[in-house]
Amino acid sequence: METVHTDCRFFRGDTPCSFHKSEGIHCQDCSHYEPIDIRILLIKLGAVGDVIRTTPLLRRLWQEFPHAHITWLTHTPEVVPRRVDRVLLFDPAVLVYLLATNFDLLYNLDKDAEACAVAELVQAKQKYGFGLRHGYCYPLNSLAEHKFLTGLFDDLNRANRKSYPQEIFEICGFEFEGEKYVLDRPSRERQWTIVQPHPLIGLNTGCGERWKTRLWPDEYWIELAKKLQQAGMGVLFLGGAQEHEKNLRLSHASGGSYLGYFPLPEFIQLVDQCDLLVTAVTMALHVAIGLEKRVVLFNNIFNRYEFELYGLGEILEPAVECVGCYRQKCDIDCMQMIEPELVLQTVREILKM
Repeated sequence: METVHTDCRFFRGDTPCSFHKSEGIHCQDCSHYEPIDIRILLIKLGAVGDVIRTTPLLRRLWQEFPHAHITWLTHTPEVVPRRVDRVLLFDPAVLVYLLATNFDLLYNLDKDAEACAVAELVQAKQKYGFGLRHGYCYPLNSLAEHKFLTGLFDDLNRANRKSYPQEIFEICGFEFEGEKYVLDRPSRERQWTIVQPHPLIGLNTGCGERWKTRLWPDEYWIELAKKLQQAGMGVLFLGGAQEHEKNLRLSHASGGSYLGYFPLPEFIQLVDQCDLLVTAVTMALHVAIGLEKRVVLFNNIFNRYEFELYGLGEILEPAVECVGCYRQKCDIDCMQMIEPELVLQTVREILKM
């Protein structure tokens, strides 16, 4: 049989590799042969922001295992960096494939039951992160105990002083050394017409359905937009379908621009047009960090130490003792305590204006 390098990074199994198609060469004489010495499965299903903020781990894996083949299983393949060798969308067909595949290392960073089940079932020489015990999430080894316990007990969560990147690096047996996000910039096929001056401030007004206690008052968004424009800055309202009607109202009342809501790649392009983003804890925060944009982050219900901003901005919180409460409902609207004038002042300080 003719020589076939099944361990080559470019081997496809059922179709010709790109170099055979472009140069007509066969494995035996190929100068592009790149042997793989370790196969890694990374499980991080979603949501989008969580997938993006897990990408710093890739930098360490590429450093530690330069000849590794990395497979990432996720619900949101569109934000996994193109450099990852294989990106799999979680579905039954993919699960069948994974059950027939062996890995050297498996990292499951999700506590969801389906992710933990995959971690239990897939064959790997070493496993890190979370699996199942009695049908529920449980640490696969002691490295995951800290993250496991802070998810169970609110007092331990509030006492935590480790950022999310620190936690996931620890789970995988590494020490976090400031590795940044990896987010591919989408090609700018669409040309945006934003009739606003620079610096352009993106105002991301949503917070998702689950944690509505994070919402900042509409009248504050309007006041902030006016103040920013009076200070010579441009304003661009951002959000998804849930914020569409709201952003139309805010734009009309304040004079800030709003171009509508778009699919994720185009949303990333819009954030990339901004110089600074004002946002609650949402997907947009992690998009901005991945694009190395300046940020002003509103936080009230989460542990502030969870967020690694890489020196790109500031976290603003209400002056209440119960910050980090993780409440989905509350009688106190503490977000009203973060006033527009403070946000404007923080924006000015970050941009050195």
